[in-house]
Amino acid sequence: MATTTDDGTEDGDAFDAIVDAPFDSALSERYLVYALSTITARSLPDLRDGLKPVHRRILWGMRGLRLDPGNAFKKCSRVVGDVMGKYHPHGDSALYDAMVRLAQPFVMRYPLVEGQGNFGNIDGDNAAAQRYTEARLTKTAIQLMEGLDEGTVDFVATYNNEEEEPVVFPGLFPNLLANGSTGIAVGMATSIPSHNVAEIIDAALELVENPHVEHARLMELFHGPDFATGGVIVDSPTAISHAYETGRGSFRVRGRFFAAEAKDPADRDSGIERTGGGQYQLVISEIPYMVPKGKLIEQIAQAIADRKLPILEDVRDESDEQIRIVLVPKSRNVDPELLKESLYKLTDLETRFGLNLNVLDATRTPMVMGLKELLGNWVASQIDVLQRRTQHRLDKIALRLELLAGYIIAFLNLDRVIEIIRTEDEPKPVMMAEFELTDRQAEAILNMRLRSLRKLEEMELRREHDALLLERDELEKLLASPARQRTRLTRDLKALRKDYAEDTELGRRRTMIAEAAPVVEFSMDAMIEKEPVTVILSARGWIRAARGHLAQEWKFKEGDGPAFEIHCQTTDKLLIAADNGRFYTLGADKLPGARGFGEPIRTMVDIDADAAIVALLAYRPDARLLLASSAGKGFLAPMGELLAETRKGRQVVNVKDGVKLAVVRPVGEGHDHVAAVGDNRKLVVFALDELPEMNRGQGVALQRYRDGGLADAISFNLEEGLSWAMGGDSGRTRTERDIHMWKVARGAAGRLPPQGFPRDNKF
Repeated sequence: MATTTDDGTEDGDAFDAIVDAPFDSALSERYLVYALSTITARSLPDLRDGLKPVHRRILWGMRGLRLDPGNAFKKCSRVVGDVMGKYHPHGDSALYDAMVRLAQPFVMRYPLVEGQGNFGNIDGDNAAAQRYTEARLTKTAIQLMEGLDEGTVDFVATYNNEEEEPVVFPGLFPNLLANGSTGIAVGMATSIPSHNVAEIIDAALELVENPHVEHARLMELFHGPDFATGGVIVDSPTAISHAYETGRGSFRVRGRFFAAEAKDPADRDSGIERTGGGQYQLVISEIPYMVPKGKLIEQIAQAIADRKLPILEDVRDESDEQIRIVLVPKSRNVDPELLKESLYKLTDLETRFGLNLNVLDATRTPMVMGLKELLGNWVASQIDVLQRRTQHRLDKIALRLELLAGYIIAFLNLDRVIEIIRTEDEPKPVMMAEFELTDRQAEAILNMRLRSLRKLEEMELRREHDALLLERDELEKLLASPARQRTRLTRDLKALRKDYAEDTELGRRRTMIAEAAPVVEFSMDAMIEKEPVTVILSARGWIRAARGHLAQEWKFKEGDGPAFEIHCQTTDKLLIAADNGRFYTLGADKLPGARGFGEPIRTMVDIDADAAIVALLAYRPDARLLLASSAGKGFLAPMGELLAETRKGRQVVNVKDGVKLAVVRPVGEGHDHVAAVGDNRKLVVFALDELPEMNRGQGVALQRYRDGGLADAISFNLEEGLSWAMGGDSGRTRTERDIHMWKVARGAAGRLPPQGFPRDNKF
């Protein structure tokens, strides 16, 4: 089908314009164009002013509306409409969101827009609609745009060719590092935290003075991120320095505990408020950057509800303009540092902020730079701005000198000039020919008002002429001397630094840099409140725990009776050994109370129905156990390797059919020998170091038997002698110190024990 062109002639078929090309190449070409557009015109900031195009256009539009800090506010909808219509043809909601971000003091370290109305809050609430809010520029934004009228940067046409906009802002304010930037492009991203302006300027001044300065020297002046919401960075100086040297890394950011009302300085810095009776509460005064306060409090409350923070009683939000989150521990015995560490692990009170110094350089090329390279490029861009401003001023001076020369000629020949204007139909060419004036000089003289004639005094004109000549001379020297340019830049940077000095409210450092002290490895077990308990396990496998270390008669179900009773703490783990060689683990805090008969232990761990429990022990990570089977084989096992991670337990002693685990005894401190007695009532004593230490296995032979097997075994100190319990309910023990006649090598048959040894062959 033919189409008609604008001039009325028929064009060829529309399908004739179709290009026959491979799909993959056509797609790659178009995708590359899209990717480059995203990288250079949307997502990555320019290192010279630290802005993306949308933010630059918002500020430029506000400047056009004369929204200076001293002028009245204007509705944000007016600003958004103006920017969208003239410079940024995108959605108004996206524009308004970007504008709101520039005005939020908890997002921007140095806000570029001053908002009036609801611009959102640190709780995570959104800003009011743009028709309800008003805005104007801040002093910082004016400093960032300073010099736009002085020929310092290039201007380009807007999307509809009706207006012009600057390619970049020329101001001396180091916005890229001061306010940071984040963005995701196609195949690359950027993540730059905010920093302290005084530190940025100090590092830049060092680089201006010594372009070959070492990175380590820069890091002495430039300490790291300075977030709008404060907080504490707990990475080591070495890690921080390496991140800025390579341009990539991450920082651990924590909230800050600080109790302003505490009397003790140590308590104040630790965030501890004493509430009387030995009780205390913790106060969070600063939270990590970009963490909504409401979300953080929700996380803490949810952790309490889920019993992930059993040592925390309550969390309260007492914030006004200042953040104040109060944490109430379960009891005064809770370690404050443990509670803090728990919150760091379980909530966003500790977060990571990535560092990826990926920016567009002066040629609009994306590049990851280290701190020195970044500052070097920024200093070079400011030198370029200085040169262009100087040249622009020289051009202005040249034009003014030209006019002044014409005014002086007119003053010296004022009567003749007036006569020419009164008598000639075309006075301009006559004046140009008679006085050798240029077109601009003649035009300026003709355009003078009559009232200006009284001001045309030769002395004034010559004084201005001489002053301009002196200024031109200085500017030409400045333009010709790189050293003078560096001196001028140094002077300007020092003047800017005064506005952001450490003793000003805006300039003081908010984020502390403090390497975290080593802490005990966090675990949920460490959060259990420590209390003494007595654990009772019955013969039929019913287990319970009574508060306190008690010694009394316990009631059991009919047909049941006592089997094991130990004293431990609620923070302890319990090891349960079955005669099939498997070990199981239970937390002492998870046992039922002693008001009833307890609960069957087999509902808590999967012990085989035909297996009997032979030992109940409190876990001690540094202790060792003497393990031996009824077949007379055994070994030493480090208790730290015996914890079971699941209900199914952990196989420690390998036993064959008909063989059972018979002995599970702790090896006491100072024990150096083992005594083993068999069913045949023969006793052997041998050195403890003859037994191997293993995590799992059958072990080695402790004693040789003709018939029967092992009855019992125990470790002891040879000098102190071998002790055993005497019969009856007396609870007395007997000690045989002269035990050398039973001391043999491991695996011997042995001989009958000393007189009085128990008839049941048990120690």
